[in-house]
Amino acid sequence: MNRILQLLILTLVAGLGGTAAAGGADGPFPGERGATLDTACRLDIWDKRGGGLLAKLVKVPRDQVVGFALYTHDHGVLKMSAQLFPLQEGEAREARLELNIDGQWREAARSPVIYPGWSAHFRLEPWDSTRDVPYRVRHGNAAVFEGLIRKDPVDKDVIVVGSLSCNSNADRGDRDTIVENLKKQDPDLLFFAGDQSYDHKQHTAAWLLWGRQFREIIKDRPVVTIPDDHDVGHGNLWGEGGIVAESPAGDTGGYFYPAEYVRMVERCQTWHLPDPADPRPVAQGITTYFTRLRVGGVDFAILEDRKFKTGPNGTIPRMGPRPDHIQEAGYDPKKIDLPGLELLGDRQMAFLAEWGEDWTGAVIKAALSQTAFCGAVHLHGSKQNRLLADLDCNGWPQAGRNKALAALRRVRACHLCGDQHLAAVVKHGIDRFRDGPYGFTSPAIINSYYARWWSPADEQAGANPIPGSPLPWTGDYLDGLYNPITMIAYANPAFDSMPEMRKSQRDPKAILGDGYGLIRFNKRTGETTFECWPRYADVSQGDIAQYPGWPVTFQVEENDGRQVAGHLPELVFENAVDPVVQTIEEATGEVLYTLRIQGDRFRPHVYAPGKYSVKAGPHRPGAWSMQHVEPAGPGAAPLQVRF
Repeated sequence: MNRILQLLILTLVAGLGGTAAAGGADGPFPGERGATLDTACRLDIWDKRGGGLLAKLVKVPRDQVVGFALYTHDHGVLKMSAQLFPLQEGEAREARLELNIDGQWREAARSPVIYPGWSAHFRLEPWDSTRDVPYRVRHGNAAVFEGLIRKDPVDKDVIVVGSLSCNSNADRGDRDTIVENLKKQDPDLLFFAGDQSYDHKQHTAAWLLWGRQFREIIKDRPVVTIPDDHDVGHGNLWGEGGIVAESPAGDTGGYFYPAEYVRMVERCQTWHLPDPADPRPVAQGITTYFTRLRVGGVDFAILEDRKFKTGPNGTIPRMGPRPDHIQEAGYDPKKIDLPGLELLGDRQMAFLAEWGEDWTGAVIKAALSQTAFCGAVHLHGSKQNRLLADLDCNGWPQAGRNKALAALRRVRACHLCGDQHLAAVVKHGIDRFRDGPYGFTSPAIINSYYARWWSPADEQAGANPIPGSPLPWTGDYLDGLYNPITMIAYANPAFDSMPEMRKSQRDPKAILGDGYGLIRFNKRTGETTFECWPRYADVSQGDIAQYPGWPVTFQVEENDGRQVAGHLPELVFENAVDPVVQTIEEATGEVLYTLRIQGDRFRPHVYAPGKYSVKAGPHRPGAWSMQHVEPAGPGAAPLQVRF
C-alpha cells in the first residue's frame, strides 16, 4: 500500500472516531489512541483515590480553582485565557473577568469553562492600551486569580523579552529562582517557545503545574506561549498539514493523538494570542495560530514551524539509524532537499510577506517560533552520541529554511526560539556565511532531561572566530545539513551524561546549561542584546553571572549581511518622519527589503547593478513610488518624496 493511501485511510479513521477502547467511549477523546489521554483531569477523577503527583495536584481547595491567566493585547483587542483546575459536579461551568477601573471593580465579561481542558476565554474590544488595569478572574464566590494588564510600553526606548523553553518533568519542583530573577529584570513580554509540558498524555495537569511554577511572573505582563512536540504528545513533530501520524515517532508526518487533543492543547496555550493571520484549519480540523503581536513598537511574528513541515520517513533517503537522523558522512545534501518538501508552508510564507510590508505600530521586527533554523548541535543525550544531522530542526528542508530566513532578512528581524536544549547564538548564512539574520536559541529551563553539546569533531575553531570570546569553538561552520552558520556563543553542560546531570539538577553551582534568555531591543539606537542566564544565577552580579560568551550585542541592520554594491539617489521626505521604504529589483521582482527608517532622509542600498523600484509610505510602502531607479554616485541629485 503506498504512503498516500495509508495516510488517507488513517485520516478517515481518525475523523470518524470509531468505537473506543476502555475509557474512550466515556472520555473526551475518540478511539484507542485517545483512551488514556488527560485522565488526571477527566470528569471522573473525584471518584478515584491515589495517583501520582499530577493527579494529586489538580484536586485543589475550591477557593483555588482558578489556576492562572494569560493575556495579550494588540491594537485595540485584549484577549485573555483563564486556566481552571478540574471542577466538580454541580460547580458552575462559568468564569468571570473583572477589571479595576478608577478604583472600582467591575465585571467586564463572562465565559463558559470549556471541557476538556478546563479553560475559559475572554475577548474585549475596543481596549485602551494606554493605562495599566488590574484584573481578576473569578469562579463561584471564593476563587480568585489577580493580576495586572500592562499598558503598551510605547514610551520605553528599550523593550525587554524573556525567552524560555523546555520545562522538563525531570524536575517537578519550583522555578522560584528563575521567577525571582525575572521579576528583577522585569521583561515587557515573556515568550515560552514550547515544551511547557513533557507529560505527553496529561497536558491539562502538566499545564496547570507549569502555571503554578510561573504564575507569579506571568500574571502581570503579556505572555506568548506556543506548544511544541512534547506538548501534543510527540518526541518530535512533523505536522504535515495536520494529517494522522502512523506511529508515535511521527516521522511519517502528522499528529499521532486525536485532533481533539491537539485542539485542546492549542486552545489552552494559544487562544489568548492575537487572532490568527489565516484562521483556516488544516487537516482533521486542527486550528492555526500563527499571528503577529506588537509590544512597545517591536513587532513579533509568531510562527508554527512544526504544523506544516514534511515528515522525513518515506520522503527522503534514509541515512542513519532513524529516518530523522543522518550519520552518512560526506552525503550529498541535495538528496534530502527535494522539491515539494515543506517547512513553514505557503500560508505562513504569505503571512511573512504581508507582515513584512506592514509596519503599523512597529519600529523593529522579530520572529518567534519553536526551533532553530540550523543544526547547531553535535552531541545528543550524551557525549558518546554524535549525530551529523537531526531533521527535527528547521535547518531541514534547506530550501524552506533559506526562504524563511530571507523573509526575516528583508525586514532585519532576528529569530528567537527554544527546543534544542542548548543555548546558542548564531548568525545565519543563506548564500554565504553571515549574510542572514541572528538567531538566539534559549537554554532549557530544566536541562537534565536530554542535554546537547556543541563540540566540533576536530575540536577546532571555525574560520573567522569571534575576537576575544572565552569559548574555543566559535566562527564559521557548515552544520550537518550544509547550512552556513557562524557560531557566536553556546552554553555546553559541564557533564558527560544525563545520570550525572540529574544528580546535580538542583545544585546551584552545577553548570548544566539550563536557564533562560533575555533580549533587549533598543528602538532608539537600533541595538539588540542577547543575554543568557543560568537557572541559579545571581543577576545582581551583572553580566559576569551570565554564561561565558554572553551578552551578545549587535545593530539591527546586521540582521541583513548582504554585501552592498551601490546606492540609489537619496530620498528626501518633505512631510514625513520615520517612513517605511521598500526597494524592489526590477529584473527579478524580488523585494530586497522593507524598512522603517529613522528621520526624513534615506539613501537606498542595493546589492547589484540594475534598475530598481522604490516605494514609500507612512506605515507601509505604496503611498509614493518611482520605477527604473539606478545606482548613482555620491553627488547625485536627491529624490523629493511627498505623500
